[in-house]
Amino acid sequence: MTFLTIGHRGVMGAEPENTLRSFVRAERSGMDVVALDLRLSKDGALVALHDAEVDRTTDGSGAVADLTLAELRGLDAGRGERVPLFEEVLEAVRVPLQVSVGDLATASVLAELLRRRDLGARVEVASFHGPVLAGTARLVPGIRTALYARPRGAEAEGLVDRALAAGAATLAVELRRLTLQTVEAAHAAGLRVTGWTVDTLDQLRLARALGLDGASTGFPEIRSTGRFTA
Repeated sequence: MTFLTIGHRGVMGAEPENTLRSFVRAERSGMDVVALDLRLSKDGALVALHDAEVDRTTDGSGAVADLTLAELRGLDAGRGERVPLFEEVLEAVRVPLQVSVGDLATASVLAELLRRRDLGARVEVASFHGPVLAGTARLVPGIRTALYARPRGAEAEGLVDRALAAGAATLAVELRRLTLQTVEAAHAAGLRVTGWTVDTLDQLRLARALGLDGASTGFPEIRSTGRFTA
């Protein structure tokens, strides 16, 4: 069985997250997929940033939605890297991409780009919000989607139903909140299951013991252990 390796925001444990430098290193280290986060700038540009504010990952401050693309491009995102446009990511790496979006406005702009450039086979859209995935699927028929989840307590029982209702093909769950029961139920429903994040060998062993189809990691050395195939 092949175990899918997903570069978490590139390889954020080794390079500045959601930067071209991080994405390129993820591809060169052999990741099967590169995962990134998209947000809209004040003037509607799709940029790779995880947080709603730029404070944590750049030398700037303020909400992404309040900054123009030019203002975002003037920030240092780590080691001299700039906040990249999604279209720059598409040119920088060739591996499949898992793109996380948090709202329908961002999903709508992304959908237009996916249709215009015929990227449905290369890009999987991910979100914590089922309606965002369902809305994206309406805009881009046939697009692959993944529901992210961080369940607590009884929430785990409804995960499979939530994923199916959203039309997702993949259920991506925080590793420490995953149970074998959830994995088996998801597989029985025809869903692929991945976990995040796998940044140590102990976490890798747990991911394999749970029978996951893949996992996100922020460290290239986890991928290079050679333990991702069985």
